[in-house]
Amino acid sequence: MKRQWFKLPLHQLLHVLNTGEASLPDIVASFYERIATRDGQVGAWQYLIDQEDYLAEYESRSDFYNASPLRGLPFAVKDVIDTADIPTTMGSVIHQDRIPDMDASCVTAMKAAGGILMGKTVTTEFAYFQAGKTNNPHDPERTPGGSSSGSAAAVADYMVPIAFGTQTAASVIRPASYCGCVGYVGSKNEFSLRNIQPLAQSLDSLGIISNDVLDTLLVRNILLHKSLEPTPHTKRTPYLFGVFSGELLGSMQEKMLETLQECQQELIEQGHQHIEFPLPDAIVELTTLHSQIMAYEVARNLLYEQQQHATLSSHMQGLIATGLALPYTEYVAALQKAELHKQRLLQWFENTGADFILAPAASGVAPYKTEGTGAPFMSRAWQLVGLPVVSLPLGYYQKLPMGLQLIGKPHCDDSLLLHAKHLQQHFANHHPAFAL
Repeated sequence: MKRQWFKLPLHQLLHVLNTGEASLPDIVASFYERIATRDGQVGAWQYLIDQEDYLAEYESRSDFYNASPLRGLPFAVKDVIDTADIPTTMGSVIHQDRIPDMDASCVTAMKAAGGILMGKTVTTEFAYFQAGKTNNPHDPERTPGGSSSGSAAAVADYMVPIAFGTQTAASVIRPASYCGCVGYVGSKNEFSLRNIQPLAQSLDSLGIISNDVLDTLLVRNILLHKSLEPTPHTKRTPYLFGVFSGELLGSMQEKMLETLQECQQELIEQGHQHIEFPLPDAIVELTTLHSQIMAYEVARNLLYEQQQHATLSSHMQGLIATGLALPYTEYVAALQKAELHKQRLLQWFENTGADFILAPAASGVAPYKTEGTGAPFMSRAWQLVGLPVVSLPLGYYQKLPMGLQLIGKPHCDDSLLLHAKHLQQHFANHHPAFAL
């Protein structure tokens, strides 16, 4: 029986290559067969490298790839991330012919580590709300989320083992939740954003989408030029964690709240300690401040695009109009208020010794595409203050995945990812329906 190599996460594919169980061409063929079978329904790819060209690149430098950390395995990037000689259209007809002459730093890092770019994944228009062609892999009538829609759908549907997304509001965490994969957004300024097309400079972040937290850790280390040796599995001490339900921010599906409560209870039964999170008022105001700051900055970043106003979606036109109407003094005041709330959050972490905050990654399961790409309110606050976040698919409702997010302390990303890996592994072992 033919092995379905495409279902293995990145670190397991590396093991398969290292042991000689399969060859790189065998594995790559498995992914392309999966794409040929599924992408007509999912629509995750904006631009796909031809399989023959992919293998020709591998064969032309096989000695390099066979000795490299990633061994020539594929990765994908969202179509707001520049790639040399390959279009980066940002989901807009304005840039449909734009072909960059150099790669973004994250792409360069992956290529230097022996990864081969498989292609570009669909984004919403300028990484905002106007949806592209991508469908949710679990139900084509539902949204994959925005704006890293193609990256999340491609990874969740096993078309590629790892993909980059970007997040300005909830553009990695929400699609990961809707599609049922792992989404990670690093601490503010954790990764280089060179040659990633900006939307709002105070908020933009690079994200990694995978099916296993170990893969996320590996790619994070590549981006930071850290050791690629496996992270030691040290003895786990009881976690201290707070909980934020999101009910003060907007309408939450009951099943999502039940999943949050079940996960909280599961952690307590494992011996971890729940502590009070006393700052819901700060999260509510930060959510509002994020919207203001984002609108102001988008309106001043997309000046070239505003000259072709008629080609912009009504979503983008409305956001720009809101941003242009916001006075500079109110923008600065919003930044200052956000900084005060950030200090309150950091003080809570410091005073309590908390490891993370547990919260829904979205308001519920993916809505139907006719309802849009979903509400981003569960991520806005954490994104504004620059905290690292990991979303894990820890719930299902009517065969649709739901994610919970772990929010950590700034620049404690490695610890947060290890906590997420322990949680992912526990649910995979004790709740088979959650196994990725």
